[in-house]
Amino acid sequence: MGRFPKLTYPQTAKDDVVDVLHGTRVPDPYRWLEDPDSAPTRAWVAAQQSVTNQVLEQLPQRAAFKQRLTALWNHARQSLPIRRGKTWFTLRNDGLQNQSVLYAAATPTEVGHILLDPNTLSGDGTIALQAWEPSPDGRLLAYALSSGGSDWMDWHVLYVATGKALPDVLAWSKFSGASWKRDGSGFFYSRYDPPAGRSMEDINHFHKLCFHQVGTTQETDPIIYARQDEKTWMFGGHVTQDGRWLVVTISRGTDPRNALLARDLTVANAPLVPLRMDFDAEYSVITNVDGTLYVKTDLHAPRGRIITLDATVPTPPEVPLVAQSTDTLTGVSRVGPTLVCTWLHHAHSKVTIHGLDGAQQRQLELPGIGTVGGFDGHPDDPGTYYAFTSFTMPTTHFHLDTTSGATTHHWKPALDVDASSFEVRQVFVDRPDGARIPMFICHKKGLALDGKRPTYLYGYGGFSISLTPAFSVSNLTWMEQGGVYAVANIRGGGEYGEDWHHAAILKDKQKGFDDFVECARWLVSNRYTAPQHLGIGGGSNGGLLVGACLTQHPELFGAALPMVGVLDMLRFHTWTIGWAWVDDYGSADDAEMFPTLLAYSPLHNIKPGTHYPPTMVMTADHDDRVVPAHSFKFGAALQAAQGGPAPVVVRIETRAGHGAGKPTSKMIEEEADKWAFLFQALHP
Repeated sequence: MGRFPKLTYPQTAKDDVVDVLHGTRVPDPYRWLEDPDSAPTRAWVAAQQSVTNQVLEQLPQRAAFKQRLTALWNHARQSLPIRRGKTWFTLRNDGLQNQSVLYAAATPTEVGHILLDPNTLSGDGTIALQAWEPSPDGRLLAYALSSGGSDWMDWHVLYVATGKALPDVLAWSKFSGASWKRDGSGFFYSRYDPPAGRSMEDINHFHKLCFHQVGTTQETDPIIYARQDEKTWMFGGHVTQDGRWLVVTISRGTDPRNALLARDLTVANAPLVPLRMDFDAEYSVITNVDGTLYVKTDLHAPRGRIITLDATVPTPPEVPLVAQSTDTLTGVSRVGPTLVCTWLHHAHSKVTIHGLDGAQQRQLELPGIGTVGGFDGHPDDPGTYYAFTSFTMPTTHFHLDTTSGATTHHWKPALDVDASSFEVRQVFVDRPDGARIPMFICHKKGLALDGKRPTYLYGYGGFSISLTPAFSVSNLTWMEQGGVYAVANIRGGGEYGEDWHHAAILKDKQKGFDDFVECARWLVSNRYTAPQHLGIGGGSNGGLLVGACLTQHPELFGAALPMVGVLDMLRFHTWTIGWAWVDDYGSADDAEMFPTLLAYSPLHNIKPGTHYPPTMVMTADHDDRVVPAHSFKFGAALQAAQGGPAPVVVRIETRAGHGAGKPTSKMIEEEADKWAFLFQALHP
């Protein structure tokens, strides 16, 4: 362990709060930290920030990491171009702009004119363009802004030709996109009622799907679908490419299984036709062809397939179109007369192109083992744009002619780095129950396997979310300094479909933690590193992963970074959108799940006198998804229990949230602090 200054932690008051859950007494002495706006909490936060700054300011590598990160970050970046009508839209960032700027142009290669620059909306760059969607003819733009990292969004509308804003403002929207009617008269979006209490902590119930007619006030927006008898249902509205059908999806929390309804927008006052209401599988509508909906689903196919449904008939029979593969189907786009299918093959991308009859026409040749995205298109498009990235290849854009299969280079960033000096290896860690856990390992070429390499192991393992190869100037900076970067594709994620997801949820959640621990042990046994040189990190559900592994195996790690983590497994469901995670975690209100949650809840498994490794708990004051109370309580408890000399600090970002929309300047500072802390803790 590297040398850190001797710390005196703030005295954190303890209350005598005790919950009795299913006959078990559960003390919660730091309950008072759940109120972020109280004077005692604000004083505690200030005291913790002072201690954290004391540590960070003395890290010898901090300035060097920040300088290198700033230099690497300072390169032009842009999103894939998308077309609406005759106008092309692209997000661009000149390098160090806090927020990317939206441009409109006549062609996909022109820069065009600035349509919206979020950097002009706040002095510190904390107002972000969270979502945007042009009308089908490209005349209008619906866009959503968020402030300070919050999930709450306000929708606005402007004219694309002039950039002039309309007076329309739609408040209290969350977990929503915008989907326009074909004629551009308005769009569908989702919102909640205004919170009655604290908007950053109070629970979110009773989602509503609404329609906004451009030029009217939000108060007149009709509710298209809502359920007063189902407070946890969430609704999304999507208009098919041809403008005929409104497709309504109903989800229950984060469970990927959903219900599906459709309304014919060409018929006045047409009813919503229930297509699937049993929540028996995931259903995602791809396109409409003459009243036939093409649907991606995992019904009887945990790795995904494509079926068709008759949109005019309630509960229509399914017609198979593209069968389940040994790979996992992650996305499908309609481009011209083809379906572009994206798959995961051992956690990296594969792309196939099919006719509308489902027959495969070809497989797209990719530049290597990496991740693809994009493929936005229209029924009359001959081609589409897509992005490819890998651990060593910056995100690069290509154009695909879906008819011929020809791929041409469109854009790549000018980045001052020699990617060829790094190498990537994928290994598989065998588990006793027969599972094989993929793990990517990235580092400089010619690395000596002497057991002394500072190594950062990252994981997630939840909600069917997959970790796939992606380029990061931050990770590259770590590897430039001789560090090893590893990614474990543990169970609970979606790398191998719903079977892989369900293998580590609810009462089996511990399997994902055990997978991660075995990946750590593999790195040690194969001489990449040693426990004192091995750091672990993860965010959100990955923060839970780190917290659980840290409290269960403190001797196995040399440092830990639980970031915006779910760390109080007995109360997570009582804040904002936490109830939605019960499908993966279960709830302490359930007598059968309570013992499982108590057994691994990081907050409740901290043991006084234990020698915990250097730990930096990372959160943000405006995180209204995983509220900062998780990190506050965990950090206070870990400081009080620490039996060794290693530091336990709480890094609290201000005017920031769960991660989306974070300004570039804050990201650079955060990454510099992270790597400097790990370098100090793990370097021999």
